[in-house]
Amino acid sequence: MTTLPSGKPTLEATDADVKQLLACKVHVGTKKLTQAMERYTSARRKDGIHVINLHTTWQKLILAARIIVAIENPADVCVISARPYGQRAVLKFSKDTNVTYIAGRFTPGTFTNQIQKRFVQPRLLIVTDPRTDHQPIKESAYVNIPVIALCDTDSPLTHVDVAIPCNNRGRHAIGMMYWMLTREVLRMRGTIPRSVPWTEKVDLFFYRDPEEVMKKEDKEEPLAIAAPADNYTAKATFEKTLEGGTGSWGDDAPGTWDATGQWGSE
Repeated sequence: MTTLPSGKPTLEATDADVKQLLACKVHVGTKKLTQAMERYTSARRKDGIHVINLHTTWQKLILAARIIVAIENPADVCVISARPYGQRAVLKFSKDTNVTYIAGRFTPGTFTNQIQKRFVQPRLLIVTDPRTDHQPIKESAYVNIPVIALCDTDSPLTHVDVAIPCNNRGRHAIGMMYWMLTREVLRMRGTIPRSVPWTEKVDLFFYRDPEEVMKKEDKEEPLAIAAPADNYTAKATFEKTLEGGTGSWGDDAPGTWDATGQWGSE
């Protein structure tokens, strides 16, 4: 870790951070490039995919963390994700930083209509995709709420105050960005020391397909339930329960259960 002459660590990205960003393909953009996002790209591959400059990604990530920490009440920060890949990351980010979250469909008028039950007045808005979350961004412009957004190379930056250039389509990339943002916010708040690695697993921020979870549960073997060997054993157990353990048969011939639940001889 890079340190200052005073011995305090800097806010620069470490080699491990860069490797994690590359492994999750945070730098991989799209074939389309808007004029506003052109300054955040560094190259273009042969297949037409634009490459995002990770240095600018890290700088904007630190800037976003400083803005979030500047809000005295964490509940005044609202994080939103209508994209399914970002909903799990948003919930985990909200749990660790105590901010307000809206996962799934955004109800129009949440920021502007005071009659609604879910009406909120946040001081800061964080969105996962400016294109998918266009409705909350539009309403934030009406009530003067600053917006931080994860922006891809083709994302519009209308009414976006702080754009964090990254891949906002991959589930691993979204989870990694929210994991790093959570870590930096907690470090700046003093919750966790910067000199010690954060033990929270990044897998908790990744999207999990419900079908894959169900398949994994189906593979688990069900518990074995012991069944009576025959009708004779079943009748003996039943009579012991009712008669306090006498176990008297009345006759030695085995019987069968009828539709009314009574025991009758064959």
